[in-house]
Amino acid sequence: MRWSVRGFSLVELLLALAMGLVVVLGVTQVLISSRATHASQQAAMLLQDDARFSLGKMTQDIRQAGMFGCLATASIDNAPSAFDQPVSWKAEAGVKSLSLVTTDVGLESGKPDWTVLSDCTGTAQAYVGSAPAPAPGQIRFALRQITYTFEAGQLKVSTPAAPAKAVLVDNVQAFDISFGVAAKPSSTEVARYDASPADLALIRSVRILMTLQDPAGRVKDQTYSVVAALRNRLG
Repeated sequence: MRWSVRGFSLVELLLALAMGLVVVLGVTQVLISSRATHASQQAAMLLQDDARFSLGKMTQDIRQAGMFGCLATASIDNAPSAFDQPVSWKAEAGVKSLSLVTTDVGLESGKPDWTVLSDCTGTAQAYVGSAPAPAPGQIRFALRQITYTFEAGQLKVSTPAAPAKAVLVDNVQAFDISFGVAAKPSSTEVARYDASPADLALIRSVRILMTLQDPAGRVKDQTYSVVAALRNRLG
């Protein structure tokens, strides 16, 4: 009894190798694509985290801007001139800066720039730096001046106590601010947005538009926008 022995022909072998190569290339392409997608997602998440941190910090300070206690600024004795302009904006020679006089929440900056002692009924006194211990019936309000500066692709922050600009976030492609202004001083409603309002006392809100870029180019530039209202000017 004879057994018939038959192997692969050269054509069959070449065809098998070609099919195997196609499969390997397909799997490799899927892995490369998956890795690129993961990298872009990670880059987008990092940009979102940077935007959330920086815009959240700015929003908190903007909302507290001009809150100098429980009495109006005109009722505060020895109030510095900075109290009259708690929000200011400057843009020149590629440098943009937003300055705020705001409540020092949790004494984040250490020693406050000013402190207001008030009985919240009719008297208030402003002090440079820290104030004496409050008397019975008085409340102490710590205040600070903080400046956010955009220059050379970075958003920086500084205070009079720490004038050296600390980098808050890198890779900032664009940074713009416009102000929601009221039609008249007695109004709390925003009538329009203006990039350079003539009367700073009419500012009711601040709109920030910031674009971040991934230095490695793994994801498109991401633009974020937020609006923060000045609480003390909304009644």
